[in-house]
Amino acid sequence: MRRTFVSLCLLHAVTPSSAWADTSQQAESSSIELQALSINAGAFEERADGPVQGYRATRSASATRTDTALHETPQSVSVVPRDVLEDTGATRLQDGLDYAGGVGRANNFGGQGLTTFTVRGFTTGEFYRNGFPINRGYPNAPDANTVERLEVLRGPASSLYGRGDPGGTFNVVSKQPQAEPKVTLGSQFDDQGMHRATLDATGALNQDGTLAYRLNVLGEGGESFRDDVESERYDVAPVLSWQVNDATRVVFEADFMRNNHPLDRGLTRYSNQQGKASRDTYIWEKGSDNLLHNDNNMAQLRFDHALNENWTLAGGLQLLDGSLKGNAVEANGLQADGRTLGRNFNYRKLEWTDRDVQLNLTGHFDTGGFAHTLLTGVEYEDYDYKSIIRRSAAGTGTYPIDLFDPVLGQARPALTRTTTHDKENLKTWAAFVQDQVALTERLKVLAGVRFERFEHDYDNYLPNSTSWEAADNALTPRLGLIYDLTDTLAVYANTARSFKPNSGASRQGDGFDPEKGKSYEVGLKWEALERQLSVDAAVYQITKENVLTLDPVDPLYSVAAGEVRSRGLDLNVAGNLTPEWRVIGGYAYVDAEVTEDNSLASGTRLANIPRNSFSLLNTYEFLDGAAKGLGLGMGVKYVDDRAGQTSASTYTMERYSVVDLLSFYQLNEHVRLNLDVKNVFNKGYDEGAFNTYVYPGAPRTVQAGVAYTF
Repeated sequence: MRRTFVSLCLLHAVTPSSAWADTSQQAESSSIELQALSINAGAFEERADGPVQGYRATRSASATRTDTALHETPQSVSVVPRDVLEDTGATRLQDGLDYAGGVGRANNFGGQGLTTFTVRGFTTGEFYRNGFPINRGYPNAPDANTVERLEVLRGPASSLYGRGDPGGTFNVVSKQPQAEPKVTLGSQFDDQGMHRATLDATGALNQDGTLAYRLNVLGEGGESFRDDVESERYDVAPVLSWQVNDATRVVFEADFMRNNHPLDRGLTRYSNQQGKASRDTYIWEKGSDNLLHNDNNMAQLRFDHALNENWTLAGGLQLLDGSLKGNAVEANGLQADGRTLGRNFNYRKLEWTDRDVQLNLTGHFDTGGFAHTLLTGVEYEDYDYKSIIRRSAAGTGTYPIDLFDPVLGQARPALTRTTTHDKENLKTWAAFVQDQVALTERLKVLAGVRFERFEHDYDNYLPNSTSWEAADNALTPRLGLIYDLTDTLAVYANTARSFKPNSGASRQGDGFDPEKGKSYEVGLKWEALERQLSVDAAVYQITKENVLTLDPVDPLYSVAAGEVRSRGLDLNVAGNLTPEWRVIGGYAYVDAEVTEDNSLASGTRLANIPRNSFSLLNTYEFLDGAAKGLGLGMGVKYVDDRAGQTSASTYTMERYSVVDLLSFYQLNEHVRLNLDVKNVFNKGYDEGAFNTYVYPGAPRTVQAGVAYTF
């Protein structure tokens, strides 16, 4: 259904006329002296939870849960600011993460959303929004229209955020109410059939400006480069901020997203397959025979209260509610002729809820001659998940289709099997403490530890299946040191642990042992070119035990693979080299392999992990002369060979390079135009893989848009 979205609701209704008094709070002063790292010595002063000027952020709260300079954080952290998303015409978080350095794509669950990504050799689905977990169930990642900045944390973050993967995670900092009233209407479309309309409005709701709002609205739909794949996506994301008094602020934020999309498993890679189908070939049926409805609702209530000039109490509550329902078609296996695929028709109903409560206390004080920033906190989470999947018959002879000349529209086969019917509950209680200590003017240490209690219940309703209960305690410490060799060059080292309960059940119906990871990292942070360019480099080694991998007996199940190890090098840059020239990107070398396993040989490569990857975005914006307001840019992305499966017998996704060209023109203070050409040289490539499915990358695509601000 190709359709053009006309005016969105409320587009002309959100133009508040009341004035806004500037009530934005200054960042709390810390006993640890933080360098003045503002990009421009003028009026702009960056906050860890606010906008970034250009491509180079100087502060972050994601890695420490305190407003800390990146140059003083003993961990590799990349920030992808809003300007990168706007300049590249990004519509998804994946587009921004491409330039975070070393972040790759893995299983996107048939095009449903950002389900998993790769970082430092591991596949993970851990991501957060304003410090709260939002990866529960099968969520759609927040739309790029709602994002202020993306912050990628490399290495374990369990000491602050709880259960997670040791490779890394990322935190989405969403757009917040701003001082100046502003409304922006946007529209994007491309030559593959996508149409998109957005609203971003902010301003005051009362005369003294203590009550403010931000509202983002999205409508998107149309076709894609894949034959017979059409989708719809809607989102409403309101934010209300109330400055109760000089000491107290309360923020309510919500996000209501509706995504209707086929389960597009992409292309297949079987060992006896005759060849590779073209990237636009679609074999998974169309219309209601293959359409999933993914609904996600999120609500956050956050607060911060200054007890005095040195101590702050903060926290909040998040509620998640989601479902994924509908029909889909997936593979059974390939026939001996190497081109006829047996398929199954299936119906699934997945539902989840999650409640997360956090309370933190932050204090700045001196003791024993040392300056401290102390953070303590408690957290409680209650996660429920229910699923049922019914399928038609198995076998390579059922519901067949030709991989290279598909004819869609076959009659639906009967649903004769129930392959999944279960319920899961995971409760978590946690307490943590962290101290950032300035031992000298140049030497700082960060130490933290988290205690976590898990209670995990799994009920399997299939015949002859086993339900189970498990409980566990986890202690996840981390320690980091950073030393300023000069005013602009620092070296650091850290070590950390991670812990994560494994979900679901094995082929035998049992639960899995929890994952446990440990990481060691050494790096440097350099602020070059008069602190306009940040250069971060790190070497690391990470080991993870009890990793779930494909069950070699039955690929519908997983097994705990034993132990895997990743080691490598990160190199990341971000800068505003001149007022006109901005850059961001990174290089990553990763050696990730199985080290212990019951069935896999040591040295088996981990799925979706390239040894080498590189990305760099260069943008130049003319600030004066006849071309004033014109911006031109080029993005380059390179990804090395990758294994499609963590398996003794696998296939290889070949290396690829993609070049994107971008342009934008600020016609006047109200109108901004953009015209981008993605994958300029029309390279064919595999974006990521899941089992025997691979997701093809998009061909050359021309995208244009306009934004009007008043």
